[in-house]
Amino acid sequence: MSSAATATAPSSGAAAPFCQLAKPVDLSDKLQKDGCYAKNEDPRFPWTNLTIGDSRLGCKSDTDEQIILHFEFNEFVKVHSIKLTEFNNGIDPEQNPNRVSIFVNRVNLGFEDIEDVDPTTTLELTNEDLKENADNLLLPYLKFQRVKSITLFIDDNNGGDITALGGLKFFGKYVAATNIADLKKQG
Repeated sequence: MSSAATATAPSSGAAAPFCQLAKPVDLSDKLQKDGCYAKNEDPRFPWTNLTIGDSRLGCKSDTDEQIILHFEFNEFVKVHSIKLTEFNNGIDPEQNPNRVSIFVNRVNLGFEDIEDVDPTTTLELTNEDLKENADNLLLPYLKFQRVKSITLFIDDNNGGDITALGGLKFFGKYVAATNIADLKKQG
């Protein structure tokens, strides 16, 4: 796994690493599908294919290697890691992304402005990082604590004309919310 993809919680002793606090769960059921979209996707391989679990379908960029994938959650979540899977078991490794910039809680980023905004983190990927049996890619603990949306900008791949991904999952936990009306009923 690449060093950029292995950031963990600070080792100051004040905060335990995420994995010690709670076992991360698949956050796919928290995606708000009507708030998710892709820019520069091939209509034959839309972003919705990323969440169905079949890497032969996947998502591909359309006119060049760049693609923006935006995912909206229906509530705030803490994101621990991400799992990106190669398209069709790596049949075209030159189409695998090798750099992914991740933006938290940013909406409406387009190609005209995304390179002017500092990403929350950037992952430098190898083909091994994208294998089905590879470990999830850990994200910086403190930067992913209250996430309502995540935007992925894949701006480079291994030399292909287009970029392809076979699957994508976010892992983490739900942020417990306090309902003020419930507190008033108890008092």
